[in-house]
Amino acid sequence: MRLGNGPVVPVDALEHGNGSNGSNGNTVRKEPTISTHEVSVNTPSTSPSQQPRQTLKFDPEYARWREPFGDKVCMPPFETPLEIRRFNDTFMRAVWARISPQPSIIRTKYTCASYDSVQIEVVRFATAEQMASHQPSQSAVLYLHGGGMVAVSVEIFAPQLAKLAAQSGVQIFAVEYRLAPEYPDPTPIEDCYAALQWLSTHAAELGIDPTRLGVMGDSAGGGLAAGIALMARDRGLEPPIKKQILVYPMLDDRSVYALSTAPRPSPLADFATLPISMLKVCWEAYVGKEKAGQPDADVSPYAAPGRASNLRGLPSTYSDVGGLDVFRDECASFAARLAAADVEVEFHLFPGVPHAFESASDASVTKRAIEGRIRWMRDL
Repeated sequence: MRLGNGPVVPVDALEHGNGSNGSNGNTVRKEPTISTHEVSVNTPSTSPSQQPRQTLKFDPEYARWREPFGDKVCMPPFETPLEIRRFNDTFMRAVWARISPQPSIIRTKYTCASYDSVQIEVVRFATAEQMASHQPSQSAVLYLHGGGMVAVSVEIFAPQLAKLAAQSGVQIFAVEYRLAPEYPDPTPIEDCYAALQWLSTHAAELGIDPTRLGVMGDSAGGGLAAGIALMARDRGLEPPIKKQILVYPMLDDRSVYALSTAPRPSPLADFATLPISMLKVCWEAYVGKEKAGQPDADVSPYAAPGRASNLRGLPSTYSDVGGLDVFRDECASFAARLAAADVEVEFHLFPGVPHAFESASDASVTKRAIEGRIRWMRDL
């Protein structure tokens, strides 16, 4: 989920209400035992006042931008998915509406059939020249918006998507996937995969080279992008996805629950723009209250890609996340596991910034992040 990377609207100005380990039968060989000697180490006791050193802090430029708004940049801790949706839709609509229009970008709507034969909308953001091309040589990005799986829409995100298409010079196809709780897993991820299949199949008539397709998403949309990359690998999509661009993706239901049940409160909670309790509500709406956060639950890795046991064969990956984002650890772990699986990875952990830090649009860290994302789009 995200709060946006455009100008910020104070919250009080808006209306709120309306591997298996030896289990495969193979013999497991024990390592030889090494004898050791006990060594007594004098460890100083830690008094209650001697807490571990805390070095987390806001980036100075981000802190200066944030100061006039105070806690108004944080979402309230809503307790139901529909409350989250009402607030987030109102907030995001106001934020994106302040973005300057992009007259060179034309919006065109298409439809495709999802797994249950329901028609879903795919919105194209492209220039007239891109749309007029009859040579299937252009690249394209399939974009999946954030919103915690429960909120926002392509229509609300449209000003930001048009800006991204204009800045990058790469056309974008955004998916109007269905939302939880009305449509829990697997509907959102299957909607997104159906759009990917449609785009790949119709690439030639759209003037697109199907070998130059990338998937991209922010927050919950980043999780969906990672999920359909896994689906495309497992279902044998040809040609395969070229790249995935994951912007502080929401990848693993277990991490939020681990933060909320830790013996000590996580220091990240002091910086969070998204309350941890609210993220639990989102995961429960998406994968089920009885499953969310349970390590042994039958949660699909397509819904929660951080649960995937095998990351080999996935597309080249760009990912970034703020050092104060509650998704920090799951993003860092996923990037490290991709690298260990011999997937090309560019990963950035930007210190001093929380989720959706691009709201501070003039901060140096924001400019670096956007440059990296656009560079990967252009390199499709």
